[in-house]
Amino acid sequence: MSAEVDFYELLEISREADDGTIKSSYRRLAMRYHPDKNPGCADSEARFKSISAAYDCLKDPQKRAAYDRFGHAAFENGGAAAGRQGFSDIGDIFESIFGNSFGGGGRGQAARGADLRYDLEIGLEDAFHGKDVTVEIDVSMPCEPCHGAGAEPGSGKRRCNLCGGHGKVRAQQGFFMVERTCPTCHGRGEVIEKPCRACHGEGRVDQRQKLDFAVPRGVDQGTRIRLTGKGEAGPQGAPPGDLYVFIHIRRHAMFEREGTTLLTRVPIAFTKAALGGEVEIPGMDGKRHVIAIPAGIQSGKQLRQRGAGMPVLNGRGTGDLVIEVTVETPSKLTARQKELLRELQATETGDECPEVKGFFERIKGAWAGQGE
Repeated sequence: MSAEVDFYELLEISREADDGTIKSSYRRLAMRYHPDKNPGCADSEARFKSISAAYDCLKDPQKRAAYDRFGHAAFENGGAAAGRQGFSDIGDIFESIFGNSFGGGGRGQAARGADLRYDLEIGLEDAFHGKDVTVEIDVSMPCEPCHGAGAEPGSGKRRCNLCGGHGKVRAQQGFFMVERTCPTCHGRGEVIEKPCRACHGEGRVDQRQKLDFAVPRGVDQGTRIRLTGKGEAGPQGAPPGDLYVFIHIRRHAMFEREGTTLLTRVPIAFTKAALGGEVEIPGMDGKRHVIAIPAGIQSGKQLRQRGAGMPVLNGRGTGDLVIEVTVETPSKLTARQKELLRELQATETGDECPEVKGFFERIKGAWAGQGE
């Protein structure tokens, strides 16, 4: 650009704008000033190129950090201004000495597309049985007109003038000469002669995509499913990123889950607690599990049904079903029921409920001690 207009002003955003706001504002302005919508208007074409350059800078975290610190000077003379004033962080120093990811990062290494995250909520039944899922996401896909190359059909690429095709530029850092990735060609050593009008040279466009995948049996809250190559398309034909699906399990009306164990609380009448019996529980596996209630069971006691819990993720076997008993005291009794209970009460010796008997004996002992 001939006039160094502030990138944030060009995109009509604040300097604190997040990535989503930057992208949304760029799309709105690009639609307004696109040459196809303003044929023959030189001002619109110039404005379109300016906002495209601003977006290219601000969408990249490293470029944005350099621009925020040094302004347009960060990209002039191979980034010499940044070299004179010092690096923005320690990562720049390591990149200059060792290359990208400390691995050399030489010419021709294209930036891989970004990984994406998708949060999927399913029911506990789906986690038990597994589920085939279809989701729709907005994701960058290879541009069809240029087949992801970023160049207009029939045009090609030329050697980058800034780095001379090396993919690196040098800048003086005190007594040292340091080397950094070329900000113009991003390390490729070449630039597109005529950017594709559909993707503006990116080689990718945002599209709505349907994805089909299987949620395996036994997934739990926070389980992460990786879909290789289903993330953002890389720029100008670079490899795509991955999509990570994070599982969230809805709260179940009956069961709580602890790993592969299913826990449920079952109220029983005090007569069944005293005499014993059984309860029937519908399992997550579709079977009806009959669980024996021993005579004299107390509230809070847990009973276990082996193999009736959740399946092991990516393995064999299943966990257990555990029921926690709650003894309910009747709140409505007929006259006859009350009469029968009084007859029962009249026969009590205290040995029927040893905890009750022991408690009151301790109280008597405490009072006796105070009297002494």
